[in-house]
Amino acid sequence: MRILSHTLGILTNPDKEWKAIRADKHSFAQVFLSHVPILALIPCISGYIGVTQVGFRVGDNIVKLTAGSAAALAILTYISMLIGVYLFGEFINWMAKTYMVEGDEPTRHYEGTALAVFVTTPIFLVGFIGLYPNLWLNAAVTFAAAAYSIYLIYEGIPILMNLSKEQSFMYATSVVTIGLVLLVTVRVGSVILWSMGVGPVYVD
Repeated sequence: MRILSHTLGILTNPDKEWKAIRADKHSFAQVFLSHVPILALIPCISGYIGVTQVGFRVGDNIVKLTAGSAAALAILTYISMLIGVYLFGEFINWMAKTYMVEGDEPTRHYEGTALAVFVTTPIFLVGFIGLYPNLWLNAAVTFAAAAYSIYLIYEGIPILMNLSKEQSFMYATSVVTIGLVLLVTVRVGSVILWSMGVGPVYVD
């Protein structure tokens, strides 16, 4: 699979792109490695630049993080994103049998991982907003990307998995639920790391 293939198409013409993704029939490792390690760099690098060079407003002050602190947080964020998308794909694949997805195990594994990769693509791409770390702007843009990701789940499952509308709706709803659980888990993990001392250090 070509690096970052289908990335633009999934945003501009998702129906056509889901069909092309289904026809690819690559391994789950190929679709994961050709996209996620690259896309996950966008929010991490953008966020690092934003909090160290631009800063964010707290009251009347502009606050920045030290380079070392920001780098540590960026690396942890990057690792958590890789693990998160991988686990997301594994859960999707695990649920495939429950919803009677056809095909052998390698095919289902590819389709589950592909779904996880491409529905998280919009969230990765809007990571550029981290260059300007304004809380409300970042929240609004991320929310819009997440909403589109949910749309991609409901739009993509019947095409990618070749399921009926009824099966697809239940499967997609389960996938969205798993995504939310993983998000909460990552947040809780962040709080634990902060309590252990792996948190932001501000520039004096």
